[in-house]
Amino acid sequence: MAEIPIDLATWTRAAQFNLFRTYDRPHYAVTSRIDVTHLLTIAKPRGVSAYRGCLYAIGHGLHAVPELCMRFRDSDVVQHDATQMSMTVPQDAGGFGYGYVDHYADFPTFDAACAAEIAKVAAGKGLAPNQGERDDLAYVSCMPWLDYTSINNALPGPDDCIPRVSWGKFVDQGGKWDMAMTLEVHHALVDGEQVGSYFAAVQEALNDL
Repeated sequence: MAEIPIDLATWTRAAQFNLFRTYDRPHYAVTSRIDVTHLLTIAKPRGVSAYRGCLYAIGHGLHAVPELCMRFRDSDVVQHDATQMSMTVPQDAGGFGYGYVDHYADFPTFDAACAAEIAKVAAGKGLAPNQGERDDLAYVSCMPWLDYTSINNALPGPDDCIPRVSWGKFVDQGGKWDMAMTLEVHHALVDGEQVGSYFAAVQEALNDL
């Protein structure tokens, strides 16, 4: 994976970047309802894992929005050409570990890679967290026990610019199914317009499974 420097002299968000880099609390989280009717009533009966289907759609959404692949280096900004998703995986011995999976535009390729990574982490021991050595990631986690209305994440400080994605319980809305999904981002890199584009891309990917 490669990173491309962003020219702040021509970047249309340079003023916003310079402003929000000075904030002590620059992160914000947006929760939206996602329609999973197609996923659960069409794709799942065909053998698609609902969990891995959600991961695939999240990866599609992240890579559809360039700003969600941007990270800063002090006063500079770079854009990764691709990012991995780091997801929590319950382990057979108890607790959980972190898995790391690339995104592939082709769902069967992604699904096979994701299933293999989940099985490896589930059978292993230890957390294997990212401790700041890389930022070509997005952190993702599922809360299938709860239909929540909002959520935010533990963050190490204002310099952390890695996006976080969470999603909750599937809810039957009288024949249609939906769920809560949250995207948490650093305002120096991502505005509401990009958040909206992310959710639209996630929904598109779920509908196309």
